[in-house]
Amino acid sequence: MTFPISYLFFFFTLISGTTLSISSTSWFGAWLGLELNLLSFIPLITTKLCPYLSEAAIKYFLIQALASTVLIMSASVFLYAQSVSHIMILLSLLLKLGAAPFHFWFPQVTEGLSWPQAFVLLTIQKLAPMFLISYLTFSNMLMSIIMISALTSSLAGAIGGLNIMKLRKLMAFSSINHMSWMLVGIYMGDMYWLTYFSLYSFVSGSVVVLLYTSQSLTMSNLLNQSKKNLMMNMFIPMNILSLGGLPPFLGFIPKWIMIQYMACNSMFFPLLILLVSSLITLYFYLRLFVPMTLLSFSYFTSNVKLKSLFSSSFPLLSMSFINMFGILFPIPFMI
Repeated sequence: MTFPISYLFFFFTLISGTTLSISSTSWFGAWLGLELNLLSFIPLITTKLCPYLSEAAIKYFLIQALASTVLIMSASVFLYAQSVSHIMILLSLLLKLGAAPFHFWFPQVTEGLSWPQAFVLLTIQKLAPMFLISYLTFSNMLMSIIMISALTSSLAGAIGGLNIMKLRKLMAFSSINHMSWMLVGIYMGDMYWLTYFSLYSFVSGSVVVLLYTSQSLTMSNLLNQSKKNLMMNMFIPMNILSLGGLPPFLGFIPKWIMIQYMACNSMFFPLLILLVSSLITLYFYLRLFVPMTLLSFSYFTSNVKLKSLFSSSFPLLSMSFINMFGILFPIPFMI
């Protein structure tokens, strides 16, 4: 078990800290919730006496403490220059979020975590900072900073993942790229980034579950494991392509919504950068897809058995089915 039963308390306080930050009516309460979230996630990282986990915990604590310090300093600056104080708050939240140009710590910390811990960092830990950033959209200066960070994150996430062979670091750069779409969604409205975040969490969760089940940490591990389980060999590439936002998979739906809005509002330059960066991310997703398909095709055709196809668990089959045929759901027509 990755998380012992005794650590359920820390997971509960982690969720409580996120809820406190989102529902707080003051920035002090939001800061308090962020600190509770931080102090709850550190024990979840150090579940084992492992140097990699300890290093990741120290890096995460130092970065989050620095961001919290900037957030507290903005309170004193507020007395003299309110606009500067708001900019400091926004920059501290971007640092906590791991958005570019403050993204350098994010892949390194993710690399030192196990798959369940990495999933918490990729999804739940982003929720409170993004809600707080959505409260800072009342001035043109702050909106411009959010848009610049979004465009920088798209390029940093795409280019940074090109030569990466480790899957957790690859997921981290992919998360930075997806974060750019969510920041643009904050620029447009709460409904857009919440929809994107919900679908991204589901798709990335399905990929993490598959990689955790196959115990794959690098591309070589993934290729070796794919020969042992034909169902994994079929579903992992499809879920990864869904994470890349390739139609007709589920991951294309949030990008489809964003593309429609940006095109209707003449945001062609940001849309061009986001689409080019998404094509680059699809390239390093295909680096996983093509070898798994080519190397196992002959093995699959000669040794496939009906029993081996349905040997995987029902939740894995359900998530993969939703990812593959998600474009058929009426989600775009309800928004």
